[in-house]
Amino acid sequence: MTASKRLTDLLLVLFLAPLLLPALLLACVVLWARQGRPIFYLSERMRAPGQPFTLWKLRTMHQVARDSGVSGGDKVARITPLGALLRRSRMDELPQLWNILRGDISFVGPRPPLRLYVERFPALYAEVLRARPGVTGLASLVYAGHEAQLLARCRTAEETDASYARNCVPRKARIDLIYHQHHSVGFDLWLIAITALRVLGMARGKRLPRPPRW
Repeated sequence: MTASKRLTDLLLVLFLAPLLLPALLLACVVLWARQGRPIFYLSERMRAPGQPFTLWKLRTMHQVARDSGVSGGDKVARITPLGALLRRSRMDELPQLWNILRGDISFVGPRPPLRLYVERFPALYAEVLRARPGVTGLASLVYAGHEAQLLARCRTAEETDASYARNCVPRKARIDLIYHQHHSVGFDLWLIAITALRVLGMARGKRLPRPPRW
């Protein structure tokens, strides 16, 4: 991560924390009252090959004894009504401000992958994870909707894993590598703005408006 990118992340955390922390606190109280503990879901992710970290999210699913892999149609029944609302608004990702502050991830970059896919595709992720993973990114904005549609058709964990590995991993990687070639502070701020507009329901579709010339 470049010094300018890290400085931008820290400044954004300082700016957004007073605005977002009250919403996070309210969400935690409601989750505790409606679903009980644990409030947070902790997941091992990779910032680079051989460099795991713990990603923080608000818990949006009923717990099971063993859980692994990405979320597909096989996990839909486990999503709580409140969890579905948090996912649609992306409020479940607010705890990742802590991950950004720690330097585990950035605001913008490839979504942090699970260890099993990094170990299955080591050469691919060695390229993708040259950029620090992020909360949002070019692949998230362009491909997330199609990925959700593909995985929603899966009815077992095995189907979800096979579809994700065959369809999503290589396509998202290509987009992430395009981001790596063109990333800049200005481009990051533009992607953050598009993400915010989509969360607010003010921008739809997978085609992004042309970024300004910085």
